[in-house]
Amino acid sequence: MKIILISLVFSCLVFGKFKSSISYIDSHIKQRMIRGNSWHKGCPVELQDLRYLHMKYLNFEGKTKIGEMIVHKEVANEVVEIFHKLYTMGYPIRKMKLVSDYKGNDWKSIEADNTSAFNCRNATGSKKWSKHSYGKAIDLNSIENPYISRSGHIAHKASLKYRKRVHKQGTVTDKAILLKNDKATHIFKKYGWKWGGDWYGVKDYQHFSK
Repeated sequence: MKIILISLVFSCLVFGKFKSSISYIDSHIKQRMIRGNSWHKGCPVELQDLRYLHMKYLNFEGKTKIGEMIVHKEVANEVVEIFHKLYTMGYPIRKMKLVSDYKGNDWKSIEADNTSAFNCRNATGSKKWSKHSYGKAIDLNSIENPYISRSGHIAHKASLKYRKRVHKQGTVTDKAILLKNDKATHIFKKYGWKWGGDWYGVKDYQHFSK
């Protein structure tokens, strides 16, 4: 398959230039996805409809890193724009790796506080495909923004201290918390992405879907 690479470079006054790239899924990425259990035959989206992204982000130590993410081709450009805006405003991201690096295991990806998108799996507590299976959902800083069940249960111990949703410490981890009126949350919503923090009953504060 011929790879088409689209490079996008933006200006950022605080952290230097934001850089990103969008490309087709090449044979190397395909094998990573298959070996990593994030894609297989029978998934609801074909590989040719997915795009591989490289994007700069600011980590919790204040350093600029290059992350990777896979999303649906229909949202690839706007995902880059969203993360450009997050980078410009200094929103911190712990890490950004493919779920394939965690063998497609959503639990392990969350435990690592990983920010990710595509993963061919069922929705939590359902037999239906998750929006992640279509490359149209993103989980952002999953430990600081936990999934909370209707009963109030939080499965990941490191997330327990983030049950109370409030900014109060002024630390990097505090800045990663997503609240309803936060600029980071509004950036996604401006592009038409729905936020799991707005769900009734169940809350999934890390989750944005299109």
